[in-house]
Amino acid sequence: MAAAPPPLLLAGLALAVLAAAGWPSVVTAALEDPAGLLRRAKEPGFAGWMVGVRRRIHENPELGYEEFETSELVRRELDAMGIPYKHPFAVTGVVATVGTGGPPFVALRADMDALPLQESVEWEHKSKVPGKMHGCGHDAHVAMLLGSAKILQEHRDELKGTVVLVFQPAEEGGGGAQKMIEAGAVENIEAIFGLHVADSVPIGVLASRPGPIMAGSGFFEAVISGKGGHAALPHHTIDPILAASNVIVSLQQLVSREADPLDSQVVTVGKFQGGGAFNVIPDSVTIGGTFRAFLKESFNQLKQRIEEVIVSQASVQRCSATVDFLNKDRPFFPPTSNSAELHDFFVNVASEMVGAKNVRDRQPLMGAEDFAFYADAIPSTYYYFVGMYNETRGPQAPHHSPYFTINEDTLPYGAAAQAALAARYLLEHQQPAATLDKAKSHDEL
Repeated sequence: MAAAPPPLLLAGLALAVLAAAGWPSVVTAALEDPAGLLRRAKEPGFAGWMVGVRRRIHENPELGYEEFETSELVRRELDAMGIPYKHPFAVTGVVATVGTGGPPFVALRADMDALPLQESVEWEHKSKVPGKMHGCGHDAHVAMLLGSAKILQEHRDELKGTVVLVFQPAEEGGGGAQKMIEAGAVENIEAIFGLHVADSVPIGVLASRPGPIMAGSGFFEAVISGKGGHAALPHHTIDPILAASNVIVSLQQLVSREADPLDSQVVTVGKFQGGGAFNVIPDSVTIGGTFRAFLKESFNQLKQRIEEVIVSQASVQRCSATVDFLNKDRPFFPPTSNSAELHDFFVNVASEMVGAKNVRDRQPLMGAEDFAFYADAIPSTYYYFVGMYNETRGPQAPHHSPYFTINEDTLPYGAAAQAALAARYLLEHQQPAATLDKAKSHDEL
């Protein structure tokens, strides 16, 4: 009698027959295989679906806390996948869950809001809303997270815990992450992963670093008041323009002469409003700007010194000054810092997905991210970048530009990376069987 074929050979033949019959190749993509999850996300039907989702969101951009149609689209897609969710959080936020419903809990986050920009790119899916545009890539982030949801839902019975999908409003200055935390959206979460498409990182590359990766950010506005009058008689006036000019020069010295050169900080004045005539000295001048730092101590020191310098320098010029840090409408963003332990974890999983040569170190950026707020509520946080630069597409406009575009080939990478990170985290942090048995025995007693 001939020997029976090995079981693995039979399984391989069965999979080949299923593939030939048109069955999706997800059958061969094991949850613990990041490269297999990427192949799944790159399948034409899967990738095309994500592109369609992203383009629908792009056509209808909504600003912070106004993402009602985007939120509805997210919920429709989750309904179609059979994924339960809760809504609303922080006005438009959605929180969905995939897996066992029990611990451990790991979260994945996508921001949903657009920018107050007029899109200048002429294409079939250009923004249909005047003065609003997805100019930072949040439309891609939502499509990616829905892609992750689809992958995870296909493997829901294999998950060793629960993945929490966080669709967050108002990242662009509105502090949506803080509002989500206050609404209870991330309770009991042990770790959270966030991503951002990157215009300068090559397609197929994932990049990050341990420790600080994005700066803390704040804004300020000051009104410097003097006494207006005719420009030909300056001695009868108290000139707030001269005072404001001295204030701006002095503010630059906070970084050049008071900050440690190895501790990156920025103070920029981007607003100067005063007067409307060539021959009139105005009564007051308004200036405004932003300040950034990677360390909380440095950030707080900058805030204190900005107010001291503005008030004191105005006084030297016989003017008075009031300073508003605008943190009611524009909350301070703390620095975004990555867990060293999660960085090692990220490098391992990402290397399995795209190869070690395509996992790269990312230099810290002075830009700010409200993902940083999650560190106040979740023990471990990690933020990374998904490359989309492809030189064959021509010049890539930067984020927040009216000419910004998305290389949609990046969508499968973000979807697969988030799914792989969440699934592997649950696998490595599941409770040992002995612990579960002991808990069960205790319950029975």
